[in-house]
Amino acid sequence: MTVTNSQSGTNVHEVADGIYRINTPVSIEGAGGFSFNQYLIAGDEPLLFHTGPRKLFPLVREAVGSVLPVESLRYIGFSHVEADECGSLNEWLVVAPQSVPLCGTVAAMVSISDLADRAPRALADGELLVLGKHCVRWLDAPHLPHAWECGFLMEERTATLLCGDLFTQGGADLPPVTESDILGPSEAFRQAMDYFSYTKHAGVMLERLAATNPKTLACMHGSAWRGDGAKLLRALAEALSA
Repeated sequence: MTVTNSQSGTNVHEVADGIYRINTPVSIEGAGGFSFNQYLIAGDEPLLFHTGPRKLFPLVREAVGSVLPVESLRYIGFSHVEADECGSLNEWLVVAPQSVPLCGTVAAMVSISDLADRAPRALADGELLVLGKHCVRWLDAPHLPHAWECGFLMEERTATLLCGDLFTQGGADLPPVTESDILGPSEAFRQAMDYFSYTKHAGVMLERLAATNPKTLACMHGSAWRGDGAKLLRALAEALSA
């Protein structure tokens, strides 16, 4: 792990081949320690998944710059429209002039075609995007855990699922990658914050994600996780149906 800003504690760690977790620990009044993660896929056409909140932009930019030239970014992607997902989207479009927003077709239709300063590259459900040695597939997941436009990216070469707000873990001092239980902590966080929409289609969508057989789960908050991702996603489905 490389700390890129000693004041904020922002750090970078390679969680899979060519995929870097950028993490900034924070303290939220009334909620305690928390963290914001972005994931950088390096390569011929680099992709940043999640921008972080707008106020974290200088820290995330500094961290990205420790891995590759910021201006080389080609895609600025996100799961759904929220400040921590895409709050600094337009700032990234300025510093990376060849980049475009990357999102699902619903997000492009209802928000990003208006909010973003450049037209988005909208991915259809199941569509594959080749980035060079890496390739990502967009998977629609409306309302899982929330937002109609929600979806995830599966990086197929490394079997890394960029799973957004699934398996959110509280705390600000967690390891970059773990093989320990994250379902228990994430379920405790869900019970306390109640941020899921409880769509009736959750089980079907989680089974579809499980069928991709991810080996790394790139969580947006807390540690990334390594292991049998299909088993863990099915365990989440069971917990949600209980």
